[in-house]
Amino acid sequence: MIRKIIQIDEEKCNGCSACASACHEGAIGMVEGKAKLLRDDYCDGLGDCLPACPTGAISFVEREAAAYDEEAVLAAKAKKEQPLPCGCPGSAAKAIKRHETVPVTTAPQESELRQWPVQIKLVPAKAPWFDGAKLLVAADCTAYAYAHFHQDFIKGHITLIGCPKLDAVDYAIKLTEIIRNNDIRSVTVVRMEVPCCGGIEYAVKTALQDSAKFIPWNVVTIAIDGSIRMQC
Repeated sequence: MIRKIIQIDEEKCNGCSACASACHEGAIGMVEGKAKLLRDDYCDGLGDCLPACPTGAISFVEREAAAYDEEAVLAAKAKKEQPLPCGCPGSAAKAIKRHETVPVTTAPQESELRQWPVQIKLVPAKAPWFDGAKLLVAADCTAYAYAHFHQDFIKGHITLIGCPKLDAVDYAIKLTEIIRNNDIRSVTVVRMEVPCCGGIEYAVKTALQDSAKFIPWNVVTIAIDGSIRMQC
């Protein structure tokens, strides 16, 4: 039958898995880091996944497709004994073993934070401390995972934090305003290795493009165990 069904653009997909979380029918899954429509008959064509996608990779098309099978969807849900929370790999529980060390008495370390607020949603689009600033845009989990976050990343930077999975906003819009309206010298993105953190990297990339400014930027990826996984 010809009916309305979703289509996923792999080139635009950043692997955040937000659409898979939003799809209550289980029609979308992650395959090799990309969202895929797994079964036509699981897609009800209502498009709950569309607003969840931060990159606009999902759209509607009309094509030959199997009819939506609600009974099959319910049966598939019943078979899942231990689904991941929110269907997101970044939400999977994991214990991290550490070697106990003898604490060394040192002077208390001072915070390197240079401004307030820090949440992307709350920070003003223009502020005196943005002028001539080196901007740090960080996923909020990174400061908990990486032990020397203040010394290695916050120091000398204006800091903005957020979580693309939990905040129902488009960071790219706010970041574009900040970059366009202020004299930003450079941008450093610090994200976690989990797929949903790709949303914050994508937002910065989009903001730099939309601001029409050429600003040096780099991305640092932190592993769940707190090590630096990649820097580019």
